[in-house]
Amino acid sequence: MMENTGLKILVHASAFFAPFLVPVIVFLISQDKEVKKLSIQALLFQLALGVLIFISSLLIVFIIGIPMLIVFGLMGIIIPIMGIIRALNNEQFDYPIVGSWYQ
Repeated sequence: MMENTGLKILVHASAFFAPFLVPVIVFLISQDKEVKKLSIQALLFQLALGVLIFISSLLIVFIIGIPMLIVFGLMGIIIPIMGIIRALNNEQFDYPIVGSWYQ
């Protein structure tokens, strides 16, 4: 059980140092179905967030991109921290938006 908690924390924390590499590695090495699901969700979340930040940066020309960048940037910080807290408390966590894509 503790190994799974550690892997979950690692997947969430990887958003700050290796947001694409770590979830893929954890998916490949873990036998736990819940950890695999979480790693896919984390990877999809980072990809979706990257696309949203890219689009927001293009929209800076029209001013609307600035608040969008702030919101998506904060999401990229706050959501992984929420995931870490949930993992520490042994609670289930689904990433917003992409959690419903990959159940």
